[in-house]
Amino acid sequence: MAKPAQRSMRKQRERKIFLDLLRELRKQKGLTQGQVAKGIGAKQAFVSKYETGERRLDFLDLAAICDVLNISVVKFAERFETARKSAL
Repeated sequence: MAKPAQRSMRKQRERKIFLDLLRELRKQKGLTQGQVAKGIGAKQAFVSKYETGERRLDFLDLAAICDVLNISVVKFAERFETARKSAL
């Protein structure tokens, strides 16, 4: 079993992978944070805080962002899993 410090470090790495993937997908679609925010009915600062990790993203918000990015939640999860495994 992993020690608490190891779990914490792993979670931090995985969180960075998650946030980087969100940002990367947004940029690949050529969208600004403001455009994504408008698409989900939020303010630009709301999206900025997600991308910087200042705010946690719940599943419903992730689903809404995925809709704006035109990617399924399943495809997002697959991309996350691939990035996570390659970082090990």
